[in-house]
Order: sequence, then structure tokens, then C-alpha cells
Amino acid sequence: MQEGFETQLDVTRRHYLGIGSAVGGGLLAGCTGSSTEPTDASEDGDSNEADGDSTEADDSYTVSIAPMGEVIFESPPETVFTRLTHHAGMAFALGRGDSITAMHAPDYYDGLWNQFVERLPGVSLDWTGLYSSWEPSKEKLYELDSDIHLADPAWITKQDGWDQADIDEIGTTISPWFGNSLSDRHAEPAAAYADGYEYYTLWEQFELVAEAFQEQARYEALAEIHEDLLSTIETDLPAESERPSAVMLASADIEEIYAYTLSTPGFLTAHTQPLGARDAFEGEVESNSVVDFETLLEADPDVILLLGGFEPETSLPKRREAFRSDPVASEITAVQDDRLYPQGARYQGPILNLFQLEMTAKQLYPDTFGAWPEYEEGPYPEIPADEQLFDRQRVADIVNGDV
Repeated sequence: MQEGFETQLDVTRRHYLGIGSAVGGGLLAGCTGSSTEPTDASEDGDSNEADGDSTEADDSYTVSIAPMGEVIFESPPETVFTRLTHHAGMAFALGRGDSITAMHAPDYYDGLWNQFVERLPGVSLDWTGLYSSWEPSKEKLYELDSDIHLADPAWITKQDGWDQADIDEIGTTISPWFGNSLSDRHAEPAAAYADGYEYYTLWEQFELVAEAFQEQARYEALAEIHEDLLSTIETDLPAESERPSAVMLASADIEEIYAYTLSTPGFLTAHTQPLGARDAFEGEVESNSVVDFETLLEADPDVILLLGGFEPETSLPKRREAFRSDPVASEITAVQDDRLYPQGARYQGPILNLFQLEMTAKQLYPDTFGAWPEYEEGPYPEIPADEQLFDRQRVADIVNGDV
């Protein structure tokens, strides 16, 4: 225990713990004080205090997720610590976008996410100025005092200054850990978490997060939209022989280009896997590898997807021009056919996933799902209602609580 952080509230929280967990002997969220506080029942006159037999309704509930195991919540969390944006996106989808206390690169992702939120009537989002939690400090987590740490302890322990004792301390004295990040690309967990670690799809994990927040109805409503969208894609997807070859790229400049294949296991490809484009590298280049223009020309993709192309501070025209003006890159089929398209982010929450599924379907298969509009900057482009692959108003209503 770090000196100076022991409080009466900490002792109270530990008093409630009762179910074993992989990260430190049981976790409880939403604690607001001692067990002597009045309940709704006592306020309504149903208390047995007069005869000395005081009771309190137990509204706690348990949700299980790897690698934490079973986690007890006393009440739905109200403030949310996150590290990666797939978790922030899940909180946003459940109507808690403004309850986030920390996230990775908040100003960058605020700008990026709002390009899509713009198309959800009546929905707003502001992540600017939050604590940037890529390398979180234990002291800052105490200061934030969040009701839930929507982050994966198996990943947090990889950071300098963190060990298992720190994870246990935060989960016990502040609030539980409840997140899974190694499902992003099915990475191997550290030995301490290897036993029983599970990999989830984006929407499988979203269902568990929704249960933690007691927002099952919101999840089910959004999942129905997602399933309908996947059904539309699956029904109309062209035969494999008619599908383009493609690759997804990320780069700050042309000197260091990262390439990502579109069917790699994990939720980072939740918006590309269902679309079944052919791997331009044909397995010769691993996802998340640095490539040069010569390697790209050898692979010669029909389509290039440019990550971060929607971020307001990123110039998509300049990225495209870097390819067109290079004597090697200009020979790539995707460049010659003007099929360099913007993407959002791989660490996507459910709402961004819906937009990116629609967007990528149009970018890969314009003859089937409708042409992707010409785009250089600004919000996600307006798409005619009869060409939209999901209902924006319905999604907005769900986020705003009208399920």
C-alpha cells in the first residue's frame, strides 16, 4: 500500500469484497459509503431498525470478464477511466461519453471521433483536456478516483512502474479493473495472466461492458443494428474472385509507413474482416510491419485505406499527393485508380465500428454498396438516406437513452 493513500473509504470498500478475482481477491465498484447508510426501503418506511433488526437491500451484481474473472459491482459506475479508445467508445455508446476521466491522446481522438458524431443528430462529445493515460501513474488514478477502470491490467503491468501489487491496490482501494485489450490482435499475455486469458470480438466485449454498466437494453438495441448491417454485407458481398486486394496504412510521413492486413485476428479488424478483401501481400508481409514504396508496388493493392484520414489535423490531400508524386508509389494500381481512401481508427468502439463498416464496404465495393463520396476534409460525408447502410437517427436515439 502506498503511504498516504489509506482512507476510511478505502477500508469501507475492502469490507465489501467477497468474490475471488485474477487481479486481487475480488473487486467492487460504485461504493458510496458505509453499510449503515439508509436504503430506498428504509426511506419508504420499511426499515426494521425499530426492533433492532436493521437490514439493507443488496443491489450488487457480478460480471465476469477475462482477465479479471468475476467482478462485483454495488451500483453502475458513473465515472470511467480508460486507456485505449475501444473502451472509451464503448462508454460513449452506452451514453457515458462525458463520464470519462482519462484516455489515450484525448485531444487527437476527440477531433477524430467528432467527425463521426457529427452525423448523429442530438449527440455530442467532448474529450478535450482529459488526462492522457497511455502511461498512467498510480498517483493519478487515486486523484481521478474513477468508479471503474475500463482497462486491461494485463496491459497496464507492461508499463514501467507497475507490478501486480499496484494492480491489486488500485482494484481494491479505488475501483475494479474491467477491460480486455489483448483481444486487439490476440497478443500473448504475460505469464501472470496466461492462465484463462480469453479473446473477445469487439461486440462480445461490448456486451460485457454493457452488463457492468447495467445497460443491457442499449447494447441489445445497438447489437441489432450491427447484426442487420453484417447481414446486409454478407448477403451482397461479391464472390471472392471479384474482390479487390487491399492494405491499410498508417504513417506520419512517407519515411515510415506501417502496413496492416485486413483479416488479422482481433478486434482491430472488426470493420474489415467481414468484407473479405484479398490480402495484397498474400501473407508475405505481417500486419503492423514497416514497408516502403517498393514493397507496396510489389504487392500492388487495388485499394489503400489510410488510417487517421479523418483526423482534423491530418491533411488527406497531402497524404495522397505523397503517393502520386513519388516515381515508385505512383505506379501502384490503387494510386493510379485514385482508390486511396480515409479511415478512422482501429481501436474503435461500437459506434465507430458501424460507420467504418459502412464506409469500408463502399470503398471496397462501390458497385454493390454505393459509391463512397469524394472526401478530403471535415466530418464523415453526408450519404443519401437510401444509400445508408444503417439508421443514424436510431443510433443517436440509443446513445441518448431512447432505446
